[in-house]
Amino acid sequence: MSDGLESWLAAVLATTGLTAIRDPAEAKAMLLDDALRAVPLVERFEGPVIDVGSGGGSPGIPLATALPDRDVTLLEAERRKCDFLERWAPSNARVVWGRAEEQETDAFGVAVAKALARPPVAAEWCLPLVRPGGAAILWLGPTADLESLARVSALLGGGAPEEHDGLVVLPKLEPTPPGFPRRVGVARKRPLG
Repeated sequence: MSDGLESWLAAVLATTGLTAIRDPAEAKAMLLDDALRAVPLVERFEGPVIDVGSGGGSPGIPLATALPDRDVTLLEAERRKCDFLERWAPSNARVVWGRAEEQETDAFGVAVAKALARPPVAAEWCLPLVRPGGAAILWLGPTADLESLARVSALLGGGAPEEHDGLVVLPKLEPTPPGFPRRVGVARKRPLG
C-alpha cells in the first residue's frame, strides 16, 4: 500500500462520520482492497471516471491512485465530506460538491458507486452520467435483484448487468433518454425497480 493511501485510510478512520468501521485491518479490506477489485473492470472502458457519493473517498481515491492516467471525479453531496476529499484527492482527481441528478449526462466513461443506495436507485444515479460505450460499476451485496437491475438499466439506455464477484457492470448502450435523471430525491422515493 502506498504511503498516500495508508495516510488516507488512517484519516478516514480518525474522522467522525465517514465510516462505522473502527478496525484498521477491516478498513483496509473494505475501503481499499475492495475498491481496488474494480480496477480491471474500470480499465475495460475509456474516459473519465466518476465516483458517485464518494463519502470518505472509497472507491474513488484508491481507483484514482491505481489509475494515475485517468481523470477521476469525486462527487459528494455533503460539503463537510467534500472538504475531507479535497485534502486527500490525488492529483488526477477533482472533488465536485453536488448531486448525481444535477450533473451533465452522457459525460463519463465509467461511473462507480459503493454503498450509495439500493441497486435500482444507484443505477438511476450513475448510468445517466455515463456516455454510450461506457459503464456503471456498482458494488452489490449477495441478495441484489439482477432482474430488477436489468429493467432499470434498460430504461436508462443500458444493457444487461454483468456480475463479477459482487461487482456489477451495467454497460451504457445508448444516450440517456429524455426525463432522466429524475429530479433530486425522486429516485429514492419512487425507485424504478
